[in-house]
Amino acid sequence: MNWQAISFDWNQVRAFLATAEEGTFSGAARVLKSTQPTIGRQIGALEEALGVTLVERSVRGLTLTEAGRDLLDHVRAMGEAASLISVVAEGKSQDVIGEVTVTGTDLLSTEVLPGVLRPLREIAPGIRVRIIASSDMQNLTQREADIAIRHVRPEQPDLIARHLGDFRANLYAMTSYLDRAGRPRTLRDIADHDFVGNADPERMMAPMHNMGIPLRAESFVMSSASGTVAWELAKAGYGVSMQPEFLGDVEPGMEKVLPDFPALEFPIWLVTHRELLTSRRIRIVFDLLARGLPA
Repeated sequence: MNWQAISFDWNQVRAFLATAEEGTFSGAARVLKSTQPTIGRQIGALEEALGVTLVERSVRGLTLTEAGRDLLDHVRAMGEAASLISVVAEGKSQDVIGEVTVTGTDLLSTEVLPGVLRPLREIAPGIRVRIIASSDMQNLTQREADIAIRHVRPEQPDLIARHLGDFRANLYAMTSYLDRAGRPRTLRDIADHDFVGNADPERMMAPMHNMGIPLRAESFVMSSASGTVAWELAKAGYGVSMQPEFLGDVEPGMEKVLPDFPALEFPIWLVTHRELLTSRRIRIVFDLLARGLPA
């Protein structure tokens, strides 16, 4: 570690990160519970310590310089590390124990949650997590779960939701299937292929029609209400399937049916009961999921 190279103050870095995220000094001052002049002074001090200009100020507002943009990813990583330190301290100092129930789709529960929740064993080893693989929002309204990950924003007034972003899905098929059935050259060609469907395959027909793929009900030679089963059927080479890009892009032997096919985007909502955010153990798991799922 080159300690001599670390000559800046964390508060200065935090001021720069908040300004970059909020877009203005006033926005940064608001989220940091500071003042606009203080934010400006902190960023100026950081620029002096680093010997570079990070922010350009003009009548049109603030813009990051090339140096500012280059540093932003590293500064974000510092911010995430600082947040983790706070969570670890809270988990250890409060000796948080007890069970937290998390519900998500079966595909999410199988492929994503094990990795996202791994840091919890270090942060708060006294928390026990029970995962319910389900898409039913009643898991929350009937108090069967503490936290839910959903693709639809809940409407119930006693629930609060945070939009974590959107995941992208695309049409995939195994190379073995495409070698056998032929690779489509146009959107219209895709409709002549076999399809693997999820819970309600016919719901997929309308968006496909709108994109120029005239699917028919008989196109779905295999389907399952389980996303995990549908994913396994696609990997077994039964046909074309709409699957998350984070799975399809890395699965050996799986390829996009049309490389230029536009991805469909599905929102990710993290949902819990309003009063449950006062629970330390639920808050720790909620914050961990809020950081890990977008990644």
